[in-house]
Amino acid sequence: MNIRRVRFDHPDAVKLNDEVQAEYSLRYGDEGDATVLAAEDFLPPRGVYLIAYDELDRPVATGGWRSQDHNDEGNEDGDAELKRMYVVTEARGRGLARRMLAALEEDARMAGRVRMVLETGTKQPEAIALYTSSGYEPCTKFGYYRHYEDSRCYAKRL
Repeated sequence: MNIRRVRFDHPDAVKLNDEVQAEYSLRYGDEGDATVLAAEDFLPPRGVYLIAYDELDRPVATGGWRSQDHNDEGNEDGDAELKRMYVVTEARGRGLARRMLAALEEDARMAGRVRMVLETGTKQPEAIALYTSSGYEPCTKFGYYRHYEDSRCYAKRL
């Protein structure tokens, strides 16, 4: 797997974002994740967006983090918010998500962030299993979905 930094508006990032939004729509029966994201959110040193490519140079996994500090949505100073973690269906089960997560954590740590936070939902049990097995613990709800019953938030000190 070859992990590359890209802009959130890179054509491969847009393609994978469309795929993950379609999956959210299937699982939750809505339009996908309504959290507002901008390409600038993921520009170093305040964030990063990564895509993993396979041996044939196909984009197979994605993820990013963006800086968050104390705000009225429940974030704390020094947070790095994980966004758009996704592995294409045909590449699942190979440990790509775990490798992407580790790369994002290391990047956020090197940027001076102190805590990685994420929001997921009850209809994504494989995501919850990945995060909890990677040292994430439930935390106070934050972000756009903090008032939704199916929302689950996790954090890990970096």
